[in-house]
Amino acid sequence: MAHIRPSFLLAAVGVVVLLSPLAAAQLKTGYYASICPNLEAIVRSSVKQSMAQSQIAGPAALRLFFHDCAVRGCDASIMIVNSNGDDEWHNPDDQSLKPDGFQTILDAKVAVDSDPQCRYKVSCADILALAAREAVSQRGGPYYQVELGRYDGRISTKSSVVLPHAEFNLDQLNAFFSGLGLSQTDMIALSGAHTLGAADCPFFQSRIGTDPSMDSAFASQLRTTCAGQTFAFLDAATPGGFDNSYYKNLQAGRGLLGSDQVLYTDQRSRGTVNYYASNQGTFLYDFANAMTKLGRVGVKTAANGEIRRDCRTPN
Repeated sequence: MAHIRPSFLLAAVGVVVLLSPLAAAQLKTGYYASICPNLEAIVRSSVKQSMAQSQIAGPAALRLFFHDCAVRGCDASIMIVNSNGDDEWHNPDDQSLKPDGFQTILDAKVAVDSDPQCRYKVSCADILALAAREAVSQRGGPYYQVELGRYDGRISTKSSVVLPHAEFNLDQLNAFFSGLGLSQTDMIALSGAHTLGAADCPFFQSRIGTDPSMDSAFASQLRTTCAGQTFAFLDAATPGGFDNSYYKNLQAGRGLLGSDQVLYTDQRSRGTVNYYASNQGTFLYDFANAMTKLGRVGVKTAANGEIRRDCRTPN
């Protein structure tokens, strides 16, 4: 199996994304009702096909959404490929973004534009937001209404990407997410995205045998895993399903990354972890709400954005 790095944690830190109430106000769930009435069904079918072809397509697409919104806002700037190599994807910390995720979005864009009523009328940013929802819902997670109406950004640079580390503590995580207008509860709920996907061994090997918060049996298991392959599942209990087992893993000292496990070891966030571990419905509800809030970050308008014909290049 191919592998991915963590979904939400690999997002910009130290980059201030301005929250524009006016831009966010343009978003609404029925934005394309008269423009492209079959949009959601088209994206749903395309993503389903992508996920059938690649088991990491869903997690990789979900990860793209987090990366996109956290760096320059939800404007599909992560999709841009500049001829001079100065774009977000070429930042060394983004090189691990999997082709499967990009291809999922590109295929969905082709599917949308194959409908004459929709052609060149739907932004890549909105397609990415819908694909992220599908990646979650098609693996048993919540099916939530996605606010739409984003325009695509025209700028993507390597220097705009500054990534946090897998050993971030609670204060560092909260500082990052508060910069996006998200609370600690939002952050803990979004962390539940780590019920899907995997992480490369270098991101957690330093914890094996040295971090007392890691269960000893889990440490031995990871040592064996990384001796035979280069990755481990973020949620080994149910790696293919979107559920609350991520939080149960944290209770048992089986969080893969230090920045996962700290949510339980730090008393200030432990209560929320415990609550989500015993209340899956509340977790799924809070996750959907947090995704909606994340989707409002840095939204572009017609004044500073466009509807890209090709997600990989500005018009």
